[in-house]
Amino acid sequence: MHSDVPTPLAPRRDIQGLRALAVVAVIGAHAAGWPTGGALGVDVFFVVSGFLITGMLLREARESGRVSLVRFYARRARRLLPAALVVLIAVGAAGWFVFNRVRGEQTLWDAAWAAVFASNWNFAAQGTDYFADTGAVSPLQHFWSLSIEEQFYLVWPAALLLGVAAVGRRRVGRLVVIVAAAIVAGSFAWALVQTHTQPTIAYFSTLTRAWELAAGAVVAGLVPVLRGIPRPVGVAMQWAGVGGIAASLVMIDPTAGGFPAPWAAAPVAATALVLAGGVGGDPRHRALFPLTNSATVFVGDASYSLYLWHFPVVVFAQTLLPAEPSRLWIVLGASLVLGVASYLIVEQPLRYAPFLGGMPRRSGAPAIAVPVPDPVPEPSAASIAARPSVATTRPAGWTPGTRYYPGMARPSAPAPPVLRELAAEVPAPSEAAPDPDPVPAAGTGNRMAAWRGRFAAQVFLATAGLVIFALVGALWATGSWHGPRISLPELGPAASAPPVSGDPTADLRAELAAAVTADAWPDLSPSLDRVMAASSGVNPAHDCFSPGATAACGWGSGDAPVHIWLVGDSTAMAYAPAFRRIADDSAGGIRVSAMGMYGCRFTDVLVENDDPQVMAGCQARKAAVRAAILADKPDLVVMSNAFTLGRAVDGTDLSADALIAAQRREAESYGMGERMLHLAPPPQGVSLAACYTPSSSPRSCDSAVDGTWRTMEALSEKAAAEKGDHALSSLPFTCVDGVCPPFAGTLPTKYDQTHLTVEFAEHIAPALRQALDAAGLLKPR
Repeated sequence: MHSDVPTPLAPRRDIQGLRALAVVAVIGAHAAGWPTGGALGVDVFFVVSGFLITGMLLREARESGRVSLVRFYARRARRLLPAALVVLIAVGAAGWFVFNRVRGEQTLWDAAWAAVFASNWNFAAQGTDYFADTGAVSPLQHFWSLSIEEQFYLVWPAALLLGVAAVGRRRVGRLVVIVAAAIVAGSFAWALVQTHTQPTIAYFSTLTRAWELAAGAVVAGLVPVLRGIPRPVGVAMQWAGVGGIAASLVMIDPTAGGFPAPWAAAPVAATALVLAGGVGGDPRHRALFPLTNSATVFVGDASYSLYLWHFPVVVFAQTLLPAEPSRLWIVLGASLVLGVASYLIVEQPLRYAPFLGGMPRRSGAPAIAVPVPDPVPEPSAASIAARPSVATTRPAGWTPGTRYYPGMARPSAPAPPVLRELAAEVPAPSEAAPDPDPVPAAGTGNRMAAWRGRFAAQVFLATAGLVIFALVGALWATGSWHGPRISLPELGPAASAPPVSGDPTADLRAELAAAVTADAWPDLSPSLDRVMAASSGVNPAHDCFSPGATAACGWGSGDAPVHIWLVGDSTAMAYAPAFRRIADDSAGGIRVSAMGMYGCRFTDVLVENDDPQVMAGCQARKAAVRAAILADKPDLVVMSNAFTLGRAVDGTDLSADALIAAQRREAESYGMGERMLHLAPPPQGVSLAACYTPSSSPRSCDSAVDGTWRTMEALSEKAAAEKGDHALSSLPFTCVDGVCPPFAGTLPTKYDQTHLTVEFAEHIAPALRQALDAAGLLKPR
């Protein structure tokens, strides 16, 4: 008869070694930036995951004639959820207290998306650039790969179940190879297209990653054929595959483009080669000693927990610790301790806990005594291809792990079958011999006792070690000379200097100078949390700069003698509150109209933007504004665009010189002559979401004027001098001696890296008007 539980098989240590190699590469890339292609370790995990899960399902289908979706998902839940939920709860709570309010709330939302295995779509919708150093990285960003795998598993087992029903247990392996190969071809082709057109979405999309898991499924379906490979040939294949993975990790730079397609094909093919070459070999794979020694195998065993914990450690360390060489070692040490502790305290014990159904009531043939953990980030069984049964002369009733000598009496009673949920997770498709009649497992009490005996000491020792590590770390962090101090600074007095002359520009610069030297945050009003949460939504010009705008915003008296137009992208929109105040304070002398589009640079070249609405409407918006200006004949047109490099829609990189020239050609189409003003945007700052925390100093949010901004400003002023129009720098309003603080007086200056807050824009209005008056630009035409 056939048992519902597949025959247990020996684990392949080379797969554990692959997991170890992959997780070390991923941790190294995130913590130290090396190896360059360390993020490709995730691609290795995808292939291993597809291979193991498909193999396990095929084995169950061949031995029992069916696929139990209930048991499959129960195993997945026990395998995944305990460690993942601990990480999500811990990171969500820590983020709430460590980060600013906006980032803390976002971390909770990221945890919610991760809990339902939809992280990848969450980050794709946010427009997250996985490789961009924006600072405010989610500590749960790495859950995207787990989400892709689980989405794959929602579909693949059901598809295989239908395959069994359609072709039967004997032919289901061939069907899997055909279907999986079709997925590889289709998904890879789509990945090539989307990597070129929408690289951010392509990186996170399940549709552009499915081919990597399907590649592992193809290898699993070919196991009966691969088993015939001579062992020397298999060893050569494995070494070639390991070399290919290592070369990919060092030589491929995912930030350079072409990822996930075509460059992910290199580590995927290399991993498939390792898996295929090892099907017919010794499960211990001694020829691959660097990957199959005990230390490497243990790292592979714990790789799921190591993967879960390392990225939050990296992100929190960037927030709490200074950028010193010691931070790397702290990150590596904390990742190792937390990962191993999670593996020993949470992942293993709860996976096999009887009260979670982890100890089956019935078992087949005697099982291997050592549990084998799953891959990272794919959490699956760590067994591999089936091998023919090996004849044994040991007596019936022999228990694995018990020494036997010829002539010994049969053991009086076999040990209870402990921890053998893995018997149902061996992922090797084979035509194995039927299981013997199942024997009843021990009672609930015995199973609990066996479980406690297996894990009690492990949990106690690991917990004690974790507590000791935490205490030592706390003492080191708070010591007077042993490392960085982490404390909550008190609010300082307002950092503004009193007016020195009544001159609005001088008074503003005095406030900025005081902010640059401040050691504590003043009591800002509005708070940084508030302005970051509000973003551009409270800007009075928001609606006339949105992609759906149909009319310009207007402020001031309709019959004012001076009419100003403000146009450009979102930096122009950020200046709108200043111009509105200028109009309101002019006693009917100035009228302002404002219209543009955020993300749409007012240049005669269409500059690429990630928002398809912007790309669809940018050219028409510029044409509408041009027509309105030509019809109105205003007294002054103020144009402001981002001073960052860009790319044309045809993929051509645009230099600073090309962008300034394109902006000026667009401005010349208005026919304003000397009544055209090019207003520089504020210099790019640091990410407030990353630098501002309850424990940070305001100096951590100070930023220097970047080189690109200086180049574009110099080019703009040079062109203005040559053409006879005007260019105005923003440095007098935002920075002092090349340093741009996050506040002035009691006002936050920006709500993100680029855009002025509404309150600060209104605050600079007197100084801005003073500059316009000095240039003679506020006179009727």
